[in-house]
Amino acid sequence: MDFVRSIKEKVKSSPHSIVLPEGTDIRILKAARILIDEDLVNTLTVLGNSREIETLSKENHISLEEIILEQPGNNDYYEEYTGEYYNLRKHKGVTIDKARELMNHPVYWGAMMVRKGRADSMVAGAMNSTADVLRASLKTAPGKKVASSCFVMSHPDPSWGCNGQLIFSDCAIIPQPDAEQLSEIAIAAADSCRRYLHTEPIVALLSYSTKGSAHHPLVDKVRDALAIIKQKAPDLLVDGEIQADAALIPEVAGFKAPESPVRGKANVLIFPDLSAGNIGYKLVQRLAGIMAYGPLLQGFAHPVSDLSRGCSVQDVVVTSILTLLK
Repeated sequence: MDFVRSIKEKVKSSPHSIVLPEGTDIRILKAARILIDEDLVNTLTVLGNSREIETLSKENHISLEEIILEQPGNNDYYEEYTGEYYNLRKHKGVTIDKARELMNHPVYWGAMMVRKGRADSMVAGAMNSTADVLRASLKTAPGKKVASSCFVMSHPDPSWGCNGQLIFSDCAIIPQPDAEQLSEIAIAAADSCRRYLHTEPIVALLSYSTKGSAHHPLVDKVRDALAIIKQKAPDLLVDGEIQADAALIPEVAGFKAPESPVRGKANVLIFPDLSAGNIGYKLVQRLAGIMAYGPLLQGFAHPVSDLSRGCSVQDVVVTSILTLLK
């Protein structure tokens, strides 16, 4: 069974609710129809101007049956959501008038729906930047200082990672993480591995150096991150600094890092900065034809995922069901 089919089966066994804030985008309406028709959600809410959504659906012959339409700022929840947002952000200078303004924005409204338990998760980004989605998503999880992202990379050869699937992180959020932030990214990515791949993580902190083969502040940062991880998550199977070939190929690991607990079997790859992560996942995706699902946001108190503004309908569907996975 391929990866997408397998996660669809897992979601069907325990369907939940989702909110898609960008209802005036035809890709979102098409994806919503698929999610409903394939029984992948039990409640789906699309946000936006109801008349515009209805017109768009008619023009494209998309049924809105079983899809809930909700217009931000135009129902009984407006005052409640405004007050909640104001109380959460007033220490950062947000005024009540600014809170009212933001609660008319579909992404902020959708994030508040998830916070208040009216939806289990939110997927956005088809019409909004990653920065917009991050700002709207309100709070990191308890004990988490930073939010980051990961991709699920799916290879047809099951010998890689976990049955062909690996977690790449961070590829979308933090440009130059320090050692502390890198440690949080790694721990969050390990949690993502458990959630999305349903297996125990084997984490490699990547570098151009393997176990002291080079000396540079960039290498020191990765070593420092490993030390922090061992304090925060002593049971996590993790090693670094390590080159990608030694992280992924047992024969190379035996030569370059024979004492490494990863032993060339990593299923979670942590990149030292955003340039490496973003370039790395796109090279693998385009040159090797490996499927890349994400970016999936990590570290938030509630399940939220970001879409590329160039996403396809299938991207919306797969990101939605990944976000619903428990």
